[in-house]
Amino acid sequence: MDKKTLCDLELNGKKVLVRVDYNVPMDAEGNITDDTRMTASLDTLHYLLEQGAAVILMAHLGRPKGEVNKKYSLEPVAAHLSKLLDMPVAFAHDCIGAEAEKMAAALKPGEVLMLENLRFHKEEEKNDLGFAEKLALLADCYVNDGFGVSHRAHASVEGVTHFLPAAAGFLLEKEIKFIGRAVTNPLHPYAAIIGGAKVSDKIGVIENLLDKVDVLLIGGGMANTFLAAQGYKMGKSLVEEDKLDLARSLLEKAAKNNVKMLLPVDLVMASAFAADADTKIERVDSLTQDYMALDIGPESRLQYEAALQGAKMIVWNGPMGVFEMDAFAHGTEAVAEAVAKSKAISIVGGGDSVAAIEKTGLASKISHISTGGGASLEYLEGKVLPGIAALDDLRRKMVAGNWKMYKTVGEAVELAEAIVEETNGTLNEVVIFTPFTALETVADAIDGKHVGYGAQDLFWEDEGAYTGAVSGKMIADICAEYVIVGHSERRTLFGDNEVAVAKKLRAAYRNGLKPVLCVGENAEERAEGKTSRKISMQLQSALKGITAEEAESMVVAYEPLWAIGSGNAATAADAQEVAVLIRSKIEKIFSEEVARKVRILYGGSVTEKNAADFVQGEIDGVLVGGASLKPESFSAIVRSV
Repeated sequence: MDKKTLCDLELNGKKVLVRVDYNVPMDAEGNITDDTRMTASLDTLHYLLEQGAAVILMAHLGRPKGEVNKKYSLEPVAAHLSKLLDMPVAFAHDCIGAEAEKMAAALKPGEVLMLENLRFHKEEEKNDLGFAEKLALLADCYVNDGFGVSHRAHASVEGVTHFLPAAAGFLLEKEIKFIGRAVTNPLHPYAAIIGGAKVSDKIGVIENLLDKVDVLLIGGGMANTFLAAQGYKMGKSLVEEDKLDLARSLLEKAAKNNVKMLLPVDLVMASAFAADADTKIERVDSLTQDYMALDIGPESRLQYEAALQGAKMIVWNGPMGVFEMDAFAHGTEAVAEAVAKSKAISIVGGGDSVAAIEKTGLASKISHISTGGGASLEYLEGKVLPGIAALDDLRRKMVAGNWKMYKTVGEAVELAEAIVEETNGTLNEVVIFTPFTALETVADAIDGKHVGYGAQDLFWEDEGAYTGAVSGKMIADICAEYVIVGHSERRTLFGDNEVAVAKKLRAAYRNGLKPVLCVGENAEERAEGKTSRKISMQLQSALKGITAEEAESMVVAYEPLWAIGSGNAATAADAQEVAVLIRSKIEKIFSEEVARKVRILYGGSVTEKNAADFVQGEIDGVLVGGASLKPESFSAIVRSV
């Protein structure tokens, strides 16, 4: 993931403010009846304590509507957590104010403090920054481990990140890893199972999934609306009459996208919405009209089970019927068994789906069971979750300008100073690669400013009889930080082959320079489907002998040679596909930890109009050519990403 996690923080001796989702069910006596959400956070808490942190927990319980209500106090939750951790958990009777501040200040490494219900203050749900700052004053850094609240822009979720270094806990990291992959980089064949009462509840999810999945199974009450849209008479079944046109449009989209969208072919019909109602199993073209559909039928179950065979990724959200009643739980249970038997990466979310998995004793056979109901739905819709977006980026965005063989010394200084002025205030890293003749003069002019500088190329030897060559030693002597290695023009016009690029890369590291390694395929290679092979070969060759520690400081720039100057513009999807490949290859060569730290740039005819489209997902910035020669254009790109 591209956000900082616990492992990226220095925790020893620090006070850490942790947002957890402890909105747990309780009986009339205040006993917790299901502590799943609490146990899910224990890995994060144990790690923090082991690393020498003092832990300050904040959460909400119920809906007190901004007023103190003892019914919703977190004091019983703190007592239960003490049992789970097998250690004392101190409790502050407010989440801000003198008592909370005093207890937080006295908290020692290895100790835990829980704050009172955040929602006793109306400012929490309003994301009041004054309230958020008071929370932030209690600690040195912030960890979000509450995926179930991360779709809310509340003070304890989004607001505090304005005042503290912010990272994801292990639970949140796992949710992002699994559900995020299902959204951005799924394995195929990819199957989704969507159930529940209403189409209207999951319009966004279905819309988004139809652009990604190979198979979509529909169950629950929403299946009735789709069947009615196809002309079937559904009797007393729940049908959203005002959503029939929407259902038809979704069916059309599935057909257009070649998605195999399955609806029930038979249903369990009931005389009433009751556990003891009279039932019939009927095909959808001959339903008893004074009965209602409450589950998918046995033939539908078999078809759904068959459709899941061979899938490499499965996402399931929502029951196939009225799961709460045993008579109508068979469809949901059958799907649960089919998902568990599958060898696919399986992700299950939604209360009833999770309950079905747990009831059948199959939880251990599921790759990931999501703890977030509304959050997981919004994530599957492709929405940006405020609680995740607000965390610190692991990889700082970068905008690099390659001036190539343009600008005299005087012109270069003038342009560099203009860029410094125009980009002032940006949080992005800005680096300019000037001609070598101007590099030292530009360095003197902008040294100490927020704009960095580097060289466009280097020779692989540090010194010797190499007429016209520039060594890494010379570049480092100017105090440049970066150097471009393997640029497409060096490869195509000057004959830099893989051996030369590898030697130059090692020379860069030897002299303390951070390389911007360029890779890319030409039109012929792309047409022949050799993109993956070519880029993998370039990376494998260049990185041979490079250590993991060295690789972490590297930047990789993807240059689609087939698109540059050809009139065949690369799309953001094209670039993203290759960026995923690059990061995957780096992970195979080194490790996941190294791969998540390496920045990837896109470098193909970047302008102020298209730059922002490319900087998303696995792409962390852009390598700009011609547009970097005009300060107004280059600064517009810097601001846009």
